[in-house]
Amino acid sequence: MHISDGILSAPVLVTGFAGTLAMAAYTMRKMDMDDIPKISVITSVFFVASLIHVPVGPSSAHLILNGLVGVVLGMRAFPAIMLGVILQTILFGHGGVTVIGVNSVMLGGGGLMAYFVWQLRHRFNIEKKEVVFGALAGGTGIVASGVVLAVALVTTGEEFMASAGFVLAAHFPIAIVEAVVVGACAGFLLKVKPDILAGQVQVFVPPVSEAEKEKT
Repeated sequence: MHISDGILSAPVLVTGFAGTLAMAAYTMRKMDMDDIPKISVITSVFFVASLIHVPVGPSSAHLILNGLVGVVLGMRAFPAIMLGVILQTILFGHGGVTVIGVNSVMLGGGGLMAYFVWQLRHRFNIEKKEVVFGALAGGTGIVASGVVLAVALVTTGEEFMASAGFVLAAHFPIAIVEAVVVGACAGFLLKVKPDILAGQVQVFVPPVSEAEKEKT
């Protein structure tokens, strides 16, 4: 879902960089050094998942997993995705230097929206809510990013109206796939390492004494 160089207008590009700086500053506040290894690992997952591109009009479609990044990193999803976008641009030329800001807002913003949806699980008491809201977060991340991309194209010029609609529609099937993937990942991580999930409330189970074991 990277937009390429030479497509967007200068005001849109400037707005993208301004938005990236603002969102990065906000989401990186009070970052703990202990967060860095976790962020590095998840950034790598995002980086690898985004390497396979399928051209779609002036953009491209691929598995993004920004929803998974939001589910695991929470607010730190934005700097992680921003770093992934920068590395993809420098190492593989995906997108381009001038659109790093727009691509970061587009993908990182989707990751943040996914996190906000993921946090809604605390308001519900349903079976397998982590799987359900993980799936909703995965789909939301893609749809939100697609909307940002469409707005960027339309804002650049009316000639991109048709392309914006086509690109947005093309990402709905990807949203379904990512919903399934992120939902499954959330359920798996809940079983093997629940503390890695963003905002996961840990339930303390006191150890059973030998006397209590004998009574049972």
